[in-house]
Amino acid sequence: MKRMSSIRRFIDIGANLTDDMYQGSYHGTKKHEPDLEKVLKRAWDGGMNRIIITGGNLIDSKKAIELSRTDSRLFSTVGCHPTRCGDFLPNPEKYLNDLKHLIEENKDKVVAIGELGLDYERLHFCEKEIQQKYFEYQLKLCQELQLPLFLHCRNAADDLVEILNRNREHVVGGVVHSFDGTQEELENILKLDLFIGINGCSLRTKENLEVAARIPQDRLMIETDSPWCEVKQTHPGYKYVVTKPATVKKEKYSVESACQVKGRNEPVNIIQVLEILAAIRNEPIDELAEAVYNNTCKLFFNNK
Repeated sequence: MKRMSSIRRFIDIGANLTDDMYQGSYHGTKKHEPDLEKVLKRAWDGGMNRIIITGGNLIDSKKAIELSRTDSRLFSTVGCHPTRCGDFLPNPEKYLNDLKHLIEENKDKVVAIGELGLDYERLHFCEKEIQQKYFEYQLKLCQELQLPLFLHCRNAADDLVEILNRNREHVVGGVVHSFDGTQEELENILKLDLFIGINGCSLRTKENLEVAARIPQDRLMIETDSPWCEVKQTHPGYKYVVTKPATVKKEKYSVESACQVKGRNEPVNIIQVLEILAAIRNEPIDELAEAVYNNTCKLFFNNK
């Protein structure tokens, strides 16, 4: 049977393209020349149709929007990540209004409020009570601006669901990205009519695979969360990966290289997430790719 890979269209719902790694800097040390242009070319050549750049706070969101204006296929979120909710202090109202105005001034490029949510694995960055307060505080933007949510959840599903339930009238849709929760947590999130975003970090364990296999097809999205969350050889789903790009250590990498940087994820690698999902769900890969693409368009790009 003839392969249909040429018809596959991808949208990466979460890529941290403003990260310094794409400028060749790792932990403050320069290892190679900036190569974001090359990274994006690989993505477009690999079937990527659009990429949503993640905004982590006000400053990052401005950078994400600025980058999105360099290509019609790039878009952005605007919001404050749970570990950075201390940014709301000492003037929460001003910070929220600054986020709001940034969105209003860039309606053609901003497709979601986020990244926002709860992260109880990294409370050393921001305490639980601050996260909860300013997660809920940001939700009013969702209804006011009629934008979906790009949600972050780490070891905090019960509280995330409780806060969203309490503010259900404010929520006009959204996706819990990088989902790695239990079957019960999945079901509770689905009851909120939210989508589920899957990347390499969502597929790290056997239990992760079992849960991912049960996500309704009409609620599924895929992402890379690059430069993070790659599919690693130690992951149980790696045996299903067909597409394996050549890599080279960052110290030996050059922009002219046909290889990727070892350990640095790229949007083009979204195909690996799709390959794993198709295998564990026993679904035709092209059919799954098109369903996921349509889900993503429905949530983020109905008016674009």
